[in-house]
Amino acid sequence: MKFVLDAEQRMFGEALHKLLAEAGTPAVVRAWAAGSPAPGRALWRSLADAGVFALAVPESAGGVGPLPVELVTAFHEIGRHAAPGPIVETVAAATLLGRLGDEAPAATWLPGIAAGEAVVSLALPPAVPYALDADVADVVLAVDGEEVRGAAAGPVRASLDPARRLFPVVPGAVLAAGPAVRAAALEAYDMGVLVCAAQLVGVGRRLLEVTVEYAVTRRQFGRPIGEFQAVRHHLANVLVGLEYARPLVHGAALAAGSPEFARDVSAAKVAAGEAAYAAARVALQVHGAIGYTDEYDPSLWIRKARALYTAWGSPAEHRARVMAALARG
Repeated sequence: MKFVLDAEQRMFGEALHKLLAEAGTPAVVRAWAAGSPAPGRALWRSLADAGVFALAVPESAGGVGPLPVELVTAFHEIGRHAAPGPIVETVAAATLLGRLGDEAPAATWLPGIAAGEAVVSLALPPAVPYALDADVADVVLAVDGEEVRGAAAGPVRASLDPARRLFPVVPGAVLAAGPAVRAAALEAYDMGVLVCAAQLVGVGRRLLEVTVEYAVTRRQFGRPIGEFQAVRHHLANVLVGLEYARPLVHGAALAAGSPEFARDVSAAKVAAGEAAYAAARVALQVHGAIGYTDEYDPSLWIRKARALYTAWGSPAEHRARVMAALARG
């Protein structure tokens, strides 16, 4: 099935692409990884000014959402430019808080999320056991059964992507409790999976772009390596994988709010993860060892593709969810 964005959605994606390209995200990512979040926070505010976070916040709290298709459009560009920070987590937190109504903590944090004034990290164990970039977040939330708690960050854990710092959480005061929390957490998880899948497609697309550019200019035996059939086959396979993943992600966005949403976001995450991971492998094979050096920009996307491959649920976990949903009919 072919999904076509309307004119406004295409313009939104193009505007974000221009914004992120002009922001020089590789330098922002390196600063973030080095513990200097100021450029990343400035980029965060620019994304908020463009309306990205408002897409996940209900109108009653100052947003315009939830708008899943527009969120997918935004996160495709966020992945394409490797923007750092707990952006997925903040959108998932907005979904969680938006489902809990107008009382605290929703009333406290949702307007700030929409305005770009609140960076939120979120742990949803067991699927999302760590809080991303908790040292930079304005608030860390953790869901424990039927409770939403404020949380403190434990010692940082090593990550495959230096710009994705993972922190175990120490739950604190209860901010909300009751059966509604469990249902809201499930919706927040599915929304996080959806936008993570969109981010992966964007990462894969950028890796394909830079690898094709390199294959056209790098010469061996007097010819560009892109003329060799083996290289062409690898690049074509990456393109096919991304083209198959993209409609699954958009289809999942359209299924938001339906009983099929959980199944569809899991299918999308598997396809997007496999496609982006394949793009990273081929990028490394075509570039050679230079592709993984810190100074070379494609390394930022290669590492992010591997980290996001298992973020918000591993491929095995999401395949199991799809199989369980199909078994139920």
